[in-house]
Amino acid sequence: MIAWMNEEMGATGRDAYAKDHATEIPNHIAAIESDLGAEHPFGFHAKMSEAAQKQLTPVQTALAPFGASLLQLVPQSPETDIEPLADKGVPALGIWQNGLTYFTYHHTAADTLDKI
Repeated sequence: MIAWMNEEMGATGRDAYAKDHATEIPNHIAAIESDLGAEHPFGFHAKMSEAAQKQLTPVQTALAPFGASLLQLVPQSPETDIEPLADKGVPALGIWQNGLTYFTYHHTAADTLDKI
């Protein structure tokens, strides 16, 4: 697992990682970003090849009983922080969640851990 930050202030974390590890990017299995709080997941938004979709099938099967197995393919990176990896062909997945109440708290004074 790799983690970085700073999306809101210029995405420098993702860019530094992509630059510093450019020769290692072909070794990445997938890039997954969760950036919509802790609401119920429906599945994934994803930019990926057909081969990667087939590899995701067992994960979708395991998530089906929880109502989290949907897959929506998108033409560009599904999330900002993993965009450089998606642009280099790494399968990129964003967690597709119910975000109806997310912006009630997001980046407000009420955005505290007790809301999770």
